[in-house]
Amino acid sequence: MPDRHTSSPERPFLFDASRLVWRVWTGRLPTGIDRVCLAYMEHYGPRALALVQRGELRLVLGPQHSDELFALLRRGGKGFRLRLLALLARAIIQRHRPRLAGMVYLNIGHTGLDALGLPGWVKRRKLRPVFLIHDLIPITHPEFCRAGERARHRARMRHALDCAEGIIANSAATLKAMESFAQTERYAMPGSLVAWLGADEQVAPIERDPGEHPYFVIIGTIEARKNHLLLLHLWERLVEQLGAAAPRLMLVGQRGWEADEVFALLDRSPRLKDHVLELGRCSDARMLALLDGARALLMPSFIEGFGIPVIEALQRGTPVIASDLPVFREIAGNIPLYLDPLDGQHWETAIRDFSGDCPERARQLAAMPGFLAPDWAAHFARVDHWLGAF
Repeated sequence: MPDRHTSSPERPFLFDASRLVWRVWTGRLPTGIDRVCLAYMEHYGPRALALVQRGELRLVLGPQHSDELFALLRRGGKGFRLRLLALLARAIIQRHRPRLAGMVYLNIGHTGLDALGLPGWVKRRKLRPVFLIHDLIPITHPEFCRAGERARHRARMRHALDCAEGIIANSAATLKAMESFAQTERYAMPGSLVAWLGADEQVAPIERDPGEHPYFVIIGTIEARKNHLLLLHLWERLVEQLGAAAPRLMLVGQRGWEADEVFALLDRSPRLKDHVLELGRCSDARMLALLDGARALLMPSFIEGFGIPVIEALQRGTPVIASDLPVFREIAGNIPLYLDPLDGQHWETAIRDFSGDCPERARQLAAMPGFLAPDWAAHFARVDHWLGAF
């Protein structure tokens, strides 16, 4: 039967599933933003219709097809493309335009925000848009991004400010950057909320043999702003000086962009061959197991919008050495050891110290039991309350 729909209190949300659709389509593992989109889909999906957009094409699915799409995105895997195409074909053939007026449009992953027609489409359908802003890095630090990304992200943020009824920021640091952008572009800021992201559900830490060879972990897409280059040059020196006794470095993350020198070192450096392990497709369970045994999580980033790996490390009892960024201090307080991302000498000293027992590592271990990690339950309690006041 046709999937007919008119808006109702049971489906007050329009969830933009576009980012998740195209991410699963390409077969890439989920990034941090993808995980946030998945968390929102799980929370709001039962009360939402799905939107899939590509360029200026937008398809709103009715309840039955929306639920099928959400289930398909959860499952992913082999055959996803054929199942998706069949689902969208049925949705188009059986299409009945829903009444969208008054629905809260949730765009959680920035996808489609740079489309020229989005603000007009939202206004014509009298939607109430809410956007989750993850960062303004392509605008504030374009040197770390793909060519043209600054212009695209500027369009995304301008469109968000043009039509948003509300903006959720993942951190106070991100909201401050958004407010500065709005002032520069001469836009009024819509109602806003800071809601820290939650870490995924944890499994129990794995007991490790303290005699195992020491290693460190860095988690995140391999891209210029993550500053992997500093660590690789540092590890070449460690291997040259310490030989087989040098600690190991585990790189958890897929290869990204603007990091050709990093890729060249990973592919061709003889010193790094036996001491740096690149894990481009790493399961969550393996990633957490690596965190459990690491001497520390390393986060030498030049800029971040949030920092889920920092939270995951601290809640699992793993020390953190991180760049001195406002957002890291916001979410982790004074527990990590903070260093200048350009100060290679201090990073090398810290890694040498943390390879064994040292006072700074002991301080972190003593402080971590008092760390209260943000979780999704608290996040959505805050967002639900805020949306309820719309």
